[in-house]
Amino acid sequence: MSAAAITVVIPAYNYATTLGRTVRSVVPQLSNEDELLIIDDGSKDHTPQVIDELKIEFPGRFCALRKSNGGLASVRNLGIEMARNDWLIFLDADDEMAPDSLALIRAHLAEHGHSRMVIGGHWSVDPAGRRRQHLPDHLPATPVQRVRAYLLDKALSISNGACVMHRSIFQAGNYPERFRNAEDIPVFAQTLAVYPVTLLPEPLAMIHKHSDSLRHDFSYSLAGGVELVDEVFGRLPAELQPLRAAFYQQRCLSLFRSACLAKDLVAAKKFYRQAVASDWRVLLKFSYLRKAIRLWVGRLDG
Repeated sequence: MSAAAITVVIPAYNYATTLGRTVRSVVPQLSNEDELLIIDDGSKDHTPQVIDELKIEFPGRFCALRKSNGGLASVRNLGIEMARNDWLIFLDADDEMAPDSLALIRAHLAEHGHSRMVIGGHWSVDPAGRRRQHLPDHLPATPVQRVRAYLLDKALSISNGACVMHRSIFQAGNYPERFRNAEDIPVFAQTLAVYPVTLLPEPLAMIHKHSDSLRHDFSYSLAGGVELVDEVFGRLPAELQPLRAAFYQQRCLSLFRSACLAKDLVAAKKFYRQAVASDWRVLLKFSYLRKAIRLWVGRLDG
């Protein structure tokens, strides 16, 4: 088996309308040693029927599993367990693999055998079909700089489907299943902190943007809350702990903003108070202060 054999894992939950498009973007790129796993996370739509149709269209080209609904993290962890190859790509069922991605990845790994995560670029596709290319252009030199660039400065972007991970990085921790979103942040942070990382400045995926229910999305964020900070920094070495306070503040403000958009005013006030309590200088962030003032006087319009 080739050292660069790849397993592509597609988590599928109620994406029957787009799953076929996703699978068709992957199958033509698979080598004989590559593997495609489709894991149905207890879909309630006709995803199982779509998978059956794809089995007829692509006989023997992929393996499909169905499990009870447990969230994206549980699907990815099962994919890690079931994959026969060491290199993994997690491609969402509403996205696509860009043409020639697997060939580009194989060539990159042949030249960068030490890498344990390859961060690639992607096309962002809006509902009208307009595309915008995002390519990584700089990888900070030290673990502290890399984690800061990812968690705080947002200068290092990592997208599922557009990154390739070696299974060895999960020795530091799998995807935390108690989080229904943001579950990839602890994994990406621990990888940047501990493992060799390389950039592949080519688009590896087409990430489709679409508007889901803000209230539905926020319910997952609210359930995780600021506990995400503990999850992230519980995986990081001592030299990165000084970044914790700034990430806590950023997490509070992010939850504040999401709560405002979801019209959950009680939660919005709670997270803004927590942000200010962590550092009074939050009050100098005028975009947040303006929204907070409108919230407290009852004029918040999102």
